[in-house]
Amino acid sequence: MATISSFQTRDNVKIVYELHGDPAAKDRVVLIHSLAMDHAYWRPVAERLVKAGACAVALDCRGHGGSGKPQGPYTAARFAEDVAELMDHLKWQTAVIGGSSMGGSVSIAFAARHAARVEGLTLIDTTAWYGEDAPKAWADRGNAAKTKGLASLIDFQLTRWFGDDFKTRHPEVSKACVDTFLKNDVDAYVATCNMLGSVDERPALAGFKMPVRIMVGEEDYATPPAMAPPSSAAPLKAFRPRQSRTATTRSVITTR
Repeated sequence: MATISSFQTRDNVKIVYELHGDPAAKDRVVLIHSLAMDHAYWRPVAERLVKAGACAVALDCRGHGGSGKPQGPYTAARFAEDVAELMDHLKWQTAVIGGSSMGGSVSIAFAARHAARVEGLTLIDTTAWYGEDAPKAWADRGNAAKTKGLASLIDFQLTRWFGDDFKTRHPEVSKACVDTFLKNDVDAYVATCNMLGSVDERPALAGFKMPVRIMVGEEDYATPPAMAPPSSAAPLKAFRPRQSRTATTRSVITTR
């Protein structure tokens, strides 16, 4: 059973979240969505976690979904504090933190500032830094949304979200993501794009001591395997990837 609730952050922004399972469960997972999505992004994953005996919470990041949409600028550090305050609200001292794309960058930012609260870190199709051209590339995307509308980005987004085969086999998933994307507040979207253009959490990676799992799809053009955090995290030791036609998974542990 899932319930949707909300709380107010210390800077008075409403954060909406969906809680799956028993909050008193021993295993607890926080799930952070990608750009322009919301908590529903994680629902199939959360349902499987509950079946495995865990409790999972998926939030709407500020500027997204039903959460508040304050004026920018936004920062990954502020998004990370929202996660910390959500855990405080739930009275969770620690949890596994999982994030996809933007959510992965926020997860890294959270682990950098609240390492003691991270039982494990799952980073999916994400990066600690989008590269030297990131500020301009992300600003261009935000400007396109501002001047041409979010609908003008749909074809581009679909190439980033799904491989051709998946889109053919699961058109309902593509439609659901498009519908969520088009509901976004443009100003909040622009502020989040600018945040991603400036995010750089690379200096924190070398200090991570928690278990980390990194999963990267080989068809992911936005954050390909070469951009995955282990490339710049000296203490992280990666096992040989388990590969399939559509995805590459790296199981990563830390050297103690």
